Amino acid sequence: MSESHSSQEPQPQDSNSGESSLLKASGVTGSMTLVSRVLGLARDVVIARVFGVSDGVDAFFVANKIPNFMRRLFAEGAFNQAFVPVLSEYRSTKSLADVQLLVNAVAGSLGGFLLIFTFVAVVAAPLIAVPIAYGFTDEPDKFALLVEMLRITFPYLLLVSMTALCGSILNSYARFAVPAVTPALLNISLIVCSFFLVPYMRVPELALAWAVLIGGVAQLLFQLPFLARMRLMPVPRVGKYHEGVERIKKLMVPALFGVSVSQINLLFDTLLATMLASGSVAWLYYSDRLMELPLGTFGIAIAIVVLPSLSRKHATSSLNDFAETLDWAFRLVVLIAIPSALALIVIAEPLLIALFHNDKFTAADVASSAGSLKAYAIGLIAFMSIKIFAPGYYARQNTSTPVKIGIVAMVSNMVMNLLFFIGGLGHVGLALATSLAAFLNAGLLLRGLMVDGVFKFQPGWGRFLLQVVLANALMVYFLMNFAGDWQAWLSWTMADKIVRLGILVIGAVFIYAAVLFAAGLRWRHIYR
Repeated sequence: MSESHSSQEPQPQDSNSGESSLLKASGVTGSMTLVSRVLGLARDVVIARVFGVSDGVDAFFVANKIPNFMRRLFAEGAFNQAFVPVLSEYRSTKSLADVQLLVNAVAGSLGGFLLIFTFVAVVAAPLIAVPIAYGFTDEPDKFALLVEMLRITFPYLLLVSMTALCGSILNSYARFAVPAVTPALLNISLIVCSFFLVPYMRVPELALAWAVLIGGVAQLLFQLPFLARMRLMPVPRVGKYHEGVERIKKLMVPALFGVSVSQINLLFDTLLATMLASGSVAWLYYSDRLMELPLGTFGIAIAIVVLPSLSRKHATSSLNDFAETLDWAFRLVVLIAIPSALALIVIAEPLLIALFHNDKFTAADVASSAGSLKAYAIGLIAFMSIKIFAPGYYARQNTSTPVKIGIVAMVSNMVMNLLFFIGGLGHVGLALATSLAAFLNAGLLLRGLMVDGVFKFQPGWGRFLLQVVLANALMVYFLMNFAGDWQAWLSWTMADKIVRLGILVIGAVFIYAAVLFAAGLRWRHIYR
């Protein structure tokens, strides 16, 4: 991918060099994202050890989930899926000045709407909180704390949406590292405020809400200098008609429904979790965050790189390259998701003990979080696959098909949620329903891509799957035998836990890679 500031597209590359460039770009994005995810893991360790599992923590997780729900609708979700294809087309066919006008118009339209929306939401916070956390309404203090936190965290929506706009521009111009590392600033803010802001808060957990707002400001300010150097600093312009903005709006409408499907499911999970035992929201949160470590580091990194590439291939009618790129991305997903999921299932309890266990995060909390972590891990390959199958539609400016598929998955998820909830599976049932619905979503997306002729399994899948199955089998054997009884971990010192966990992780990675190599898989095969 070109690093040029020119608005013109680089000369076409052959398939091998193109996929090699994508692999390198994914590596850069994944590496920077890994920095953010590691800091995110450190953030969760700090929150678990400083605040534990409490009513205040439950309230914060719910309060933070609402603006994050909106963020995925208006920011990196529907907006990104609609904005990137149009921006890629402008970059390929128009001048830098035209691209700047598009960016300014989009910034004015998106920013103006979200400014009004945020103000209304802050005023109406008590009303918004009721349907999301109905289970808290019979605890007045807990509900009041939720409303207070919501009013602090909701402006994060405006800040992170503008950050997403900046990040989309940088990604489209192959500046993947900056947007990938930007979320680290929010994690740093949460870690710092957990230690230094708590003494000044009436309720300790309020420090977390203020940390979200501070982190949002830091994320936006961090990206602006890089755009200024590219001469693409967004300068909001309101009220003027722009053809590109109108196209983005038309693409966003169905995409909003598509992205909202998974987010509605998450909010429905949260609503049901507030009706379960105290701590259920936190158990789901901690297990979800551990599942998000491989998903966010690799799955989203691949998707971020693939969408602009697919958009340009579609714009230049490179159908074979389009299909090969999707196949390449799916192979990477299989290569990464299966061992990650199996490892999370096999060593769920040791992982939670080493990271979170103390007098505020008890053995009971470990067992409860492990149940939902295993349920989420089952769906990891489906979650990752959705991240690369959906761009196969968005890159062709087809946002309606994923919406229809998403609605089917959403209804199925809600039905399973209720069945598992009634069946007494508790918070584990909520996680399991999410994973099963993800498989349905991914399967229908894949089928649609194959019917459209834009996804074709390339030669070599049979041998590749045999290599992956063998490597995973030996890796699991090692993990099961070396991890031992997880309850024994509870009495170990922190040093012993860290050393044993380090051996498990490093050993599993080494065995997996060594078996793949012995079975004939080479680095060149990944980008061939």
